[in-house]
Amino acid sequence: MSVLPLILVIDDETGSRESMAIALEKAGLKVETFDDARKALEFLDEKDEPGLVVCDLKMPGMDGLEFLSAVREQEKDLAVILVTGYGSIESAVQAMRVGADDYLTKPVDLYELRKRVMNLLENRQLKEEVTTLRQMLDKQYSFDNIVAKSPQMERLFEQMRLVAPTRSTVLIVGESGTGKELVARAIHGASPRAEERFLAINCGAIPSDILESELFGHERGAFTGAVARKIGKFELAHKGTLFLDEISELYPELQVKLLRVLEDRMVMRVGGSELIEVDFRLIAATNKDLEKEVTEERFREDLYYRLKVVTLRVPPLRERKEDIPLLADHFLREFCEEHGQPVKRLTPAALELLSQYSWPGNVREFRNFIESTVIFHAGEEIDRGDLPADFRAGVEVPRSGGPIQNLSGSPRGMAEIERQAILETLQLTGGRRADAAKVLGIGLRTLQRKLKEYREQGFFQE
Repeated sequence: MSVLPLILVIDDETGSRESMAIALEKAGLKVETFDDARKALEFLDEKDEPGLVVCDLKMPGMDGLEFLSAVREQEKDLAVILVTGYGSIESAVQAMRVGADDYLTKPVDLYELRKRVMNLLENRQLKEEVTTLRQMLDKQYSFDNIVAKSPQMERLFEQMRLVAPTRSTVLIVGESGTGKELVARAIHGASPRAEERFLAINCGAIPSDILESELFGHERGAFTGAVARKIGKFELAHKGTLFLDEISELYPELQVKLLRVLEDRMVMRVGGSELIEVDFRLIAATNKDLEKEVTEERFREDLYYRLKVVTLRVPPLRERKEDIPLLADHFLREFCEEHGQPVKRLTPAALELLSQYSWPGNVREFRNFIESTVIFHAGEEIDRGDLPADFRAGVEVPRSGGPIQNLSGSPRGMAEIERQAILETLQLTGGRRADAAKVLGIGLRTLQRKLKEYREQGFFQE
């Protein structure tokens, strides 16, 4: 602990008061002493600094119980240790009922006093850190932190507010990079399960032979390499929320098992024989058209209808371009602070150019672009000409086949939009598949499978 709060010692007996104060000062603590509880209460009314009080129980005027009651009525955030007479168990019990954090009996063991004080201070600091962390997480994943003002996003926020308090399964659909996990976390944070775990797993990023163990867990010796029991995500998410991203990549055998879990709320670890009851909320996400996946028999129809109890669509960035100035300002401030640079701003001309681009990688691509701009631009003002030359050329000069930004007004289906987004991103990354997969927010295996399909359909050549 770098800074320790002030300790108040209240006792009408001079010797006892001074010995306790000296013992605490030797431990490096700041101490104020009082021979009258009313004076100490007046001190507390004027100061917010004290964090702990050691108070004698039996004193003339205001005694320790009266002092403690007054402190609790005023809801002051400080710990109180009451010092009772030797063997006065009834007084100790009464003190704890009134709200004392601890008690000591006279004559006070000064070593025990220091120990009790330090333990309470450490617990208090830990609670403050947990509270601060939770406030940070609540802010990070609150609806307000999803930077947007467009009508499409306002409608999404209203749907999120309505579904958050329920137990319903939620299916979030939208292109890669639109922020589907952020939406899922915000729903969890506004739900009755907010105090419990939020666990996320990407179904497309884990090999099929490992994914079952990740979800269901396994018993020791269930298979080669299973040297110890593993608790799966279904169990770990008990009372909380489980987020399954890229749910469309779940292989058929696991689709069947997931459906059974959703219907029975029971799981069995791999290699186990015991059914375990689980209570979790499922939020799933996909960047695919699941209806088409069902039609083409790549996804189970019964699981699809079990998942789409509530369906939320996160719009792509090209459909909410009025959010680009807000996002740009948000990310500029974030990365300028992160990289220790003065706050930069974009000129209207630069913002206009950013708004002309289709952002196939959506908010994720836009965020990465702003970070790169912050790093490589030294000035505090970023104009149109300060943006990367290849980016300007890509926006200002349409490429063969037409720029992807025209898709927002196109009647074409999701599959074609997805294909063009993938091919566009691959071109922007110079054919580097790993980089393209990262920008698009999909697994490399998923990208490779997509490119194989496009090659077979004649849309892509190596």
